[in-house]
Amino acid sequence: MSKPLYLSPAIPIDQIRYDDRGLVPAIVQDYLDGTVLMMAWMNQESLKKTLETGQTWFWSRSRESLWPKGATSGHIQQVQSIRYDCDSDALLVTVEQVGDIACHTGERSCFHQVEPGTIVAPPADTLSQVFAVICDRQINPVEGSYTCRLFEGGDNRILKKIGEEAVEVVMACKDDQAEAIAGEVADLFYHTLVALAQHKVDLKAVYRKLQERRG
Repeated sequence: MSKPLYLSPAIPIDQIRYDDRGLVPAIVQDYLDGTVLMMAWMNQESLKKTLETGQTWFWSRSRESLWPKGATSGHIQQVQSIRYDCDSDALLVTVEQVGDIACHTGERSCFHQVEPGTIVAPPADTLSQVFAVICDRQINPVEGSYTCRLFEGGDNRILKKIGEEAVEVVMACKDDQAEAIAGEVADLFYHTLVALAQHKVDLKAVYRKLQERRG
């Protein structure tokens, strides 16, 4: 498990604005790519247990009891940070989701529906979304796709493009052209993501390295 980014027992449990049932909504979010995984309810006791154990505990309104996330499925959530909003009546809990499954249906996120009968991956940060498309092109080639042509060329083509784009980033920076710098860095990011996919390295592994270095 990763080391919590911010998890302090100093969260003012007794100052959170609970509703008339003694509950507060808790939005659970992936700490690396920002994906919203689920929403559940907490009360003072479940928030306290979450802070004490470093894993999410919620209050079940149907069973009227506390429940630890992942107790039966094994898909526990290791808490990385807890924040409360400006009105102190909602919580944002960032977690490392074990198994990468938060929904009881087996989906990564409970928010996977846009219309009945369809399952759509929830939005994450832009790099993660682009990486997901790249990985899909690798598994399901599309005729005429530039990404597919890169994969067909293997390391020789992919790494050559990374070298070219890195040089173009340098040149744009030397010219001090903000728009060109943004465009060239975007190209470099894209081709680097293709290289990650080519070598079966998950983008989240890169995010974890960056988080470790932040500490």
